[in-house]
Amino acid sequence: MILFTFTSCEDVIDVEVPNSDPRLVVDASFEFYFNENPVTIDGYLRLTMSAPFFDDGVPAVNNATVFITNLEDNSIVNFEASGDEGFYTPIANSVIVPEFDVLYELTVIYNNETFKATTQLYPTTAIDNVEQGDGTLFEGDETEVKVTFTDDGTRDDFYLFDFDFNLLEVSEDRFYQGESFTFSYFYEDMLPGQELTIKILGIDERYFNYAGLLIEQSEQEGGNPFQTTPALLRGNIINTTNPDNYALGYFNLSEANRINFTIQE
Repeated sequence: MILFTFTSCEDVIDVEVPNSDPRLVVDASFEFYFNENPVTIDGYLRLTMSAPFFDDGVPAVNNATVFITNLEDNSIVNFEASGDEGFYTPIANSVIVPEFDVLYELTVIYNNETFKATTQLYPTTAIDNVEQGDGTLFEGDETEVKVTFTDDGTRDDFYLFDFDFNLLEVSEDRFYQGESFTFSYFYEDMLPGQELTIKILGIDERYFNYAGLLIEQSEQEGGNPFQTTPALLRGNIINTTNPDNYALGYFNLSEANRINFTIQE
């Protein structure tokens, strides 16, 4: 019996984990705050390679050619690698300030292959009010924050909400078209005086579906939407040289609105 116990401790248990050949990952998302003076541009463009789910590091790509083209007037904003983490910034302090109803194309040339994605600037609405409530969920010690905004009734809208701390949610206006809408978000482990920024971004339906799946998978694995997820979610990046070697990630341009809030006693 003792011999069996020690021998069994040496048995190897094979656990299947999500894995695949490395693929280019393009994270290109920009937020434009036209209601601020001067206009503020947030976001980033980062290139990495996919890695096995339990790997600690994400390989950065710093040797790609990257630019964004305005397909209406063919103007180009070139990007260059900054540092060694795969982030790219516009060359010579040039910036892209997109216009509505204009297509913009992201081009990434890497390892002799060309990846492209096309999008446009999607509108949002303002956050009307943020206030703290006294509601709780299951644990009883959550902090309720109520967010109110008014949907534009002249169009079908899709929104991405950023509640700070990598906490994201998506919503569509199917059930509150053209109406003022208030909903609650519950935070854990918040302290009085803690500051946070709540954002509302305009997105399209495809990004709405993509982000929803990404958030769902990240929550299931206990991570956040910027960690490697267990399934390969394909966005709008297309490999025009070799379609079978598709990339992961998304190219998105959003009008955004934000409001700062301080947690009360």
